[in-house]
Amino acid sequence: MTKAYNNMGIIYKNQGNEKKALEYYHKCLKISEEIGDKKAIAKAYSNIGNIFRGQGNHKQALEYYRKSFKLDEILGDKRGMANTLINIGNIYADSSKGDTALSYYKRALEIYEEISDKRGKAACYGNIGSIFKKQGDPEQALIYYQQGLKIFVETGNRRGMAVSYNHIGNLYFIKEDYSEALKYGNQAMDMATEVGGVLEIGSAAHLLHKVFLINDQPSKALEMYKLYVEMRDSIYSQENKEASIKLDYQHAYEKEQALAEAKHQEQMALSAEREKRQKLIAYATGGGLLIVFLFAIFIFNRLRITRMQKKIIEAQKEIVEAQKKDITDSIQYAENIQQALLPSAEELSLIPDGFVLFKPKDIVSGDFYWMQHFNDRIYIAVCDCTGHGVPGAFMSMIGSSLLDEAVVEKGITKPNEIFYDVRKGFIEALKQTGDAGQQKDGMDGVLIAWDKKITLEIATAFNPAFFIRNGEIWEIKADRQPVGFLTGEQKEFTHHEFTVQRGDTLYLFSDGFHDQFGGPKEKKFMMKNFKNLLLSIQDKIMNEQKVILEDTLLEWKGDLEQVDDILVMGMRF
Repeated sequence: MTKAYNNMGIIYKNQGNEKKALEYYHKCLKISEEIGDKKAIAKAYSNIGNIFRGQGNHKQALEYYRKSFKLDEILGDKRGMANTLINIGNIYADSSKGDTALSYYKRALEIYEEISDKRGKAACYGNIGSIFKKQGDPEQALIYYQQGLKIFVETGNRRGMAVSYNHIGNLYFIKEDYSEALKYGNQAMDMATEVGGVLEIGSAAHLLHKVFLINDQPSKALEMYKLYVEMRDSIYSQENKEASIKLDYQHAYEKEQALAEAKHQEQMALSAEREKRQKLIAYATGGGLLIVFLFAIFIFNRLRITRMQKKIIEAQKEIVEAQKKDITDSIQYAENIQQALLPSAEELSLIPDGFVLFKPKDIVSGDFYWMQHFNDRIYIAVCDCTGHGVPGAFMSMIGSSLLDEAVVEKGITKPNEIFYDVRKGFIEALKQTGDAGQQKDGMDGVLIAWDKKITLEIATAFNPAFFIRNGEIWEIKADRQPVGFLTGEQKEFTHHEFTVQRGDTLYLFSDGFHDQFGGPKEKKFMMKNFKNLLLSIQDKIMNEQKVILEDTLLEWKGDLEQVDDILVMGMRF
């Protein structure tokens, strides 16, 4: 039944009826959970994730994909793991994070090659080709698309052939070879129509629409555009989106109801057993009927009181849950505000090559990263404010504002002087006098200024930085003072200045990564291990380094709680 439901869901999805597809995927998931079939559960999670991804709900899709990958990993199902890696890569590709998507596709390709899965390899080739296409490398993209098409033709996979023809046709359109684009567009349409694939028909129609417009054939262009819109609307209809949300919550509700029913049955069995014992006592102690009667009255009274207490507790629980929801909603909104203050992907693109690994302990974070491009110099900071969660987030907003003020409004250029000015801003904003019992709030951090050529200036406050050149690592020692109130003399920060070369790598970080508890003895990761880890991954591209750091952290932490906000920024000059 689970296989049948799953297959019917796939058919409905291919026909563009996502409401029906979700209905059958959830039927498959419900029965799979009842019989404990983890492999079927993993497949259902992955298929439901595909629906959410198609509707642009990346957060929900990623949640289902990660559930699926975890189960496949437990089962040792390599094909399932590879399929899910492709799905996760697609999420990053949709979010314009091409290098991250590429790393997931390559991990999937390695697994498919290991298990000799031709269909999986072909899918990987197509996805990798799409990344190169987005990155403006049509020649490399064409190589991968043709590799995928060759496998689809060999295996007779017509849907795959339709997708490949469409990809190749679009590449020729970009290269302005419109005759080839038309040829592949027609082949894509023929194959897509033959298999009845709504998504594939829509893609082919969109390509042919563009070609007919270029070839000055408006009637054919309009016909293709109408077909494209019809296919698109059938997939992205409001009805489909509402059905997705409804079925997702319905599945969770049914699981809760099943648990409640099981608990009720257990209580009924206990009640029946209690009644049986009471009857036996009554028969055996015929002369003690009065005592039994009085005892029954006592029990009844206690049950009445217990029921009243239960109602009071349930009412209080509802109040607490409502308050908790209001607080959580507010904090999640605050997360949006904090995210808006962080540098955008466009701003970060000014760095030649790099990554940011940012994992708040709570919804909002006391760690933050900051960037400013001013007077042809790039300023970057990685900071760790006092506390985490909501208090830390307030401090991070003050810190970010003070950094902007020092650089943009006051025109301070040297990192050590910027930190000194931000320290004065914290003391003034928080009215710090050094009185006994007063909080010494502020932040630790590393701040760099780069002239986009060869000169790099650095200032540090309690947090060091690592600089790697030709396999040798240098630690830029941290000043033992915060950017904030310091008892005694307010000292200047040390000015560090370097001449950078092509291939040099710089890492800025807070203390969250190396202070994380984990491992077999549940100890801190430690700075020494963190330094050795960075050295060991120097031959990797920066986005691949980020994936390795994430995986290492996840494996080290295991089931333990994350103890602090985690922030690591790497850049290669």
